[in-house]
Amino acid sequence: LQHYFIQSNLRSMADIEKTGNKMNQKSYEESSPGPCGYILIFLSILICIVFFPLAPFFIIKVVAQYEKAVILRLGCIKKGGAAGPGLFTFLPCVDEIHVVDMRTVSFDVPPQEILTKDSVTITVDAVVYFRIQCAVSSVCNVDNVKNATRLLAQTTLRNMLGTKSLTEILAEREEISSSMQQFLDEATDPWGVMVERVEVKDVRLPQNLQRAMAAEAEAHRDAKAKVIAAEGELNASKALKEAADVITESPAALQLRYLQTLSAIAAERNSTILFPMPIDMMKAFAEK
Repeated sequence: LQHYFIQSNLRSMADIEKTGNKMNQKSYEESSPGPCGYILIFLSILICIVFFPLAPFFIIKVVAQYEKAVILRLGCIKKGGAAGPGLFTFLPCVDEIHVVDMRTVSFDVPPQEILTKDSVTITVDAVVYFRIQCAVSSVCNVDNVKNATRLLAQTTLRNMLGTKSLTEILAEREEISSSMQQFLDEATDPWGVMVERVEVKDVRLPQNLQRAMAAEAEAHRDAKAKVIAAEGELNASKALKEAADVITESPAALQLRYLQTLSAIAAERNSTILFPMPIDMMKAFAEK
């Protein structure tokens, strides 16, 4: 089952890449180079024929499995879109080659000082994972696709967290990461970039706010402890009242409790204990 899901994901990623390449080919069709362009192309081919023994070393290029080569012939996209991976040829002096890495790239968003909705200044950093799915768009639509994605991630993080309170930021980090990933994916789609994942790494609070939150938490714990202690005192007083009621009903029980207390005191310390004679005994002598 796991193998099936992996194969399905690979097929879907391949379909997305093929669709992007087809759209790219429709958007960037090779225009006619004109008479001067044909002359330059002819001269380039002629140079390759004249220097044939050495020409293959200069007109053949290899790109890795994870790379694509975007060829600009006289400043225009060559028909067929991006070349590679593998072996391909190009014409010297008229072709310009841009090699694009198609692997997933990650970068850290620098710590950003953000003022939240409830006027609290915090410092937040994140990590973004993205990859280029259309090599031609990444070359033609943006100057530096990695730097542009990094700057867009910084501004998106600031704008998105600026609309939330501190409690929401601390409690809804997964929802914030998901919303940020969707926004970045839509914004970078014209650049041929697919944002795969965004994670909010750390939320740092000012020292005075940390002390205030710690004092609030400590006060809450102290209040809870006092409530628990008061409930214990209440239950103990009820139990003592019930015990006193039981002892009141039987005078002998009071004497037994009295003797039990004396026994406990004698067991703790070896000392002479003076205690008054019970009143009941005095009553018996008085009656005689």
